Amino acid sequence: MRALELLAPAKNLEYGIAAIDHGADAVYIGASRFGARAAVGNSVADIRKLCDYAHPFGVKVYVTVNTIVYDDELEATRQLLAELSEAGADAILIQDMAVLEMMKDLPMAAHASTQTDNRSVEKVQWLRDLCFSRVVLARELSLDEIKEIHLQVPDVELEVFVHGALCVSYSGICYASQYCFNRSANRGECAQFCRMKFSLEDAKGREVVNDRYLLSLKDMNRIDHLDELVEAGVTSLKIEGRLKDLSYVKNVTAAYSQRLNELIRRHPDLYCRSSLGECRYTFTPDLNRTFNRGYTTYFLHGRKPDIASWDTPKAMGAFVGTVKEIRHDSFNVAGVASFSNGDGLCFFDDNRELVGFRANKVVGNRIFPYRMPNGLKSGVRLYRNNDQEFDRLMSKTSAERKITIRLSFRAVEKGFELSATSGILVSVNCEHQVAQRPQRENIIRQLTKLGDTIFTCSEVDISDDFNFFIPNSVLSEMRRELVAKMMGARNRRESSVDRIMQSSSKIPTYAYSYLYNISNRLSKRFYDKKELSAFELKGGTGPIMQCRHCIRYTLGACVKHGGERPSWQEPLSLVLGDGRRFRLEFDCQHCQMNVYAS
Repeated sequence: MRALELLAPAKNLEYGIAAIDHGADAVYIGASRFGARAAVGNSVADIRKLCDYAHPFGVKVYVTVNTIVYDDELEATRQLLAELSEAGADAILIQDMAVLEMMKDLPMAAHASTQTDNRSVEKVQWLRDLCFSRVVLARELSLDEIKEIHLQVPDVELEVFVHGALCVSYSGICYASQYCFNRSANRGECAQFCRMKFSLEDAKGREVVNDRYLLSLKDMNRIDHLDELVEAGVTSLKIEGRLKDLSYVKNVTAAYSQRLNELIRRHPDLYCRSSLGECRYTFTPDLNRTFNRGYTTYFLHGRKPDIASWDTPKAMGAFVGTVKEIRHDSFNVAGVASFSNGDGLCFFDDNRELVGFRANKVVGNRIFPYRMPNGLKSGVRLYRNNDQEFDRLMSKTSAERKITIRLSFRAVEKGFELSATSGILVSVNCEHQVAQRPQRENIIRQLTKLGDTIFTCSEVDISDDFNFFIPNSVLSEMRRELVAKMMGARNRRESSVDRIMQSSSKIPTYAYSYLYNISNRLSKRFYDKKELSAFELKGGTGPIMQCRHCIRYTLGACVKHGGERPSWQEPLSLVLGDGRRFRLEFDCQHCQMNVYAS
């Protein structure tokens, strides 16, 4: 039987606990430094608290130390890793091979972050041979490509993104933010170059597309394809979103947890969850009611024409109806959605610009905005990107997670013994005093007072002929001792195997030297390439982005995929509003679009 893991983001301790309560089998969180989301760092003390909360459920905590590291940061990184190990972290997500070397003697698993650009069988084999126990695959891979990697490298766990924001470039080899703004994505400081507006011009300066978000993608949503991913060999299903709000974490985690449970119920002999506990929710999860730019399965089933969000990089939310009658201070909506005061609504105007506004007052299906938006007219499609009623619901305690246990209580030679299905037991020396009245119901009532613990009892096994009196104080003490022992046992962390920095497979080679992202002396020694340096240190003449998303294909001009031969003259260039240009190269052999700084 294979254990499946739902992996949720933790912006901080509060978000991590919420993810666990709503059904996560593991959470990933950033430390104070060296994480790929520099804006959401956390103290080691908070990570320790998260581990203490997670481990009794069997939930694991993975910490992101997945940036490149500079020479003057090596000692601080080494110290951080030691502190994370002592705090109870289960695994470290890694980009820089110097971090792997510094983890050799620490009892934490090594996971190859998606920042290591994992898109081929050869790369995954190489990482496996370096004793990475898990590889986070590139978001761009198709189901067939994932299957092939699992087939060729079955002894490494595969982690795959199933939900959330998409980077247009293969992760780990995007240098656009560094080039334009001196903010490195490989240092956790991405400036979201891909969410900016561009015009598209051909080699003669003729405009092909005017002022659109040409590199902005929709958000990933693969909730209807979990069975396919699991059958392909995926172990961990990952939700993106360490920068998202708490409502997002609760809603998305709950939605995927419920769907994963459904999958397991259909195949109880094949799969199980990797953690324990059942969740009860006070709401119905709905992915359309949380942040999204429109949804796509990306390249899961091959190249599709609807993966981009050229009109806006912002969240549109769910479609809620069309505008019907407009008055000077209000309008009504044709549709079945209900609205609340304060809802955030939006629509696209005639210039395809997203216009947002707030509902000040709602009367039935008539909406009175704070200020009537320009461009609103009858027939416009209306979206809700801020759902006040849902946010109010999610701001409260919205889930509870409990581990169901069965207890057994019996008399032994010198007293009494209480045990749980986990095999843990406690005993007490106590005189066997025959009861004057039946004790069974009282014993069950006292032993099942589990209150605020993470356990709930489904059954207490007591023999039919049990007829001894035992004080309530003794029963309560036995219950407390058993709970403490179960918590202690579940809070222990398994140690990982020693790692050896060697590989029997050949490292995949890059055409451009800076793509190795070598930024310190340990990495140079590891790769034995002392002459190479990261783009952040010395720049480079190759592409600043490599994308499977292809603008030529989106415009219907990819002959290879049945498009019409374009009338423009290549090379095409992306042009920012300030005039900066970025040349596009269409590598049709690899079905890839490269972006160069002009």
